[in-house]
Amino acid sequence: MINVAEESQKKPEAILIGEKDGDIFELQGLCETLGINAVRTVILSKREKNPVYGLGKGKAKEIAALCEELNVDAVIFDFLIEPRKQRNWEKLVGRAVFDRQEVIIRIFASRAQTKEARLQVQLARLEYSLPRLAHSYGVFSRQRGGAFGSKGSGETQLELDERAVREKIATVKKRLFEVEKTRKTQKKMRKRAGLFSVALSGYTNAGKSTLLNALTGAGAFSSDSLFATLDPLTRKLKIAPQKFVLLTDTVGFIQNLPHTLVNAFKSTLDEAAEADAILLVLDASDKNVFSQYETVERVLAEIGAKDSKKIVILNKIDKISNEDFIVRGLDARFPEAIKVSAKSGEGLDLILKKIECEFFTEDLYA
Repeated sequence: MINVAEESQKKPEAILIGEKDGDIFELQGLCETLGINAVRTVILSKREKNPVYGLGKGKAKEIAALCEELNVDAVIFDFLIEPRKQRNWEKLVGRAVFDRQEVIIRIFASRAQTKEARLQVQLARLEYSLPRLAHSYGVFSRQRGGAFGSKGSGETQLELDERAVREKIATVKKRLFEVEKTRKTQKKMRKRAGLFSVALSGYTNAGKSTLLNALTGAGAFSSDSLFATLDPLTRKLKIAPQKFVLLTDTVGFIQNLPHTLVNAFKSTLDEAAEADAILLVLDASDKNVFSQYETVERVLAEIGAKDSKKIVILNKIDKISNEDFIVRGLDARFPEAIKVSAKSGEGLDLILKKIECEFFTEDLYA
């Protein structure tokens, strides 16, 4: 007998499709954050230039049969799916089909708290959905005649909706521009006050918010999950008597961060790009720390922070032994990094000393 209460609380289930050289575990983490249970993963040895599905028809039918066998709710790809192929896949499997980009956008939408973050996510969603409107309509786009009140003779409903989305995009961009102007005014006021700015930047779930809390007592929301922080939070950090800097927590990065989100969160990411220094926070306990570092550097370069002053912070050292540091080559790769545990407080004094050395030396005022 089916328990109705249990059924209503059951997580949506999905099959994940990844590539041989991809990181399907990261997509699993994203799905878990979104509340989706990944019941099976399929790794493709290669992707074919098939105009219908983007891979061989035989493999596509095999995945469709697996959907029936496991009775999943969705198929999620770890790479971008073109709108036309997305429509073909949904016809084939009879289930929702979407890609990594949409998963990330949905997570951002669920986490956005402030007006600015909600506007940024709305912009990302609109820009992502625009080329997919045809996917929503399929072959059912209908014609409207030239009667009074219509938008033109023979103009399709799809064309009308595309116009509406473009108008919404323009409106949201305008509202974001106003928010950005306010942010820039606040920055100018801080500069006039003679305060240096330091941004916490790094891979998602590296412990940036926990570090902000440990250093400043900010009380920022922190969680052992991806994209716990979307809204930049700035707090005054006391370095030494009469010596302060402004420390800002920023949105975390991830591999293949959708360009729609990079563009939408431009004003937020500017907090890192325009800071006097960046605390580049890495999770030392993560086996993918090197590739995560490269991802962060790549995104920082993309937003204009390639040449910014950076201080590498190896966080979560309470989860790793000194021997592991040597074996994994962390000391060799990051010889000048500061080792800390935001959770236990170990090494936090070294961060303060480093910032003091960078900004409050006597020759700075010569």
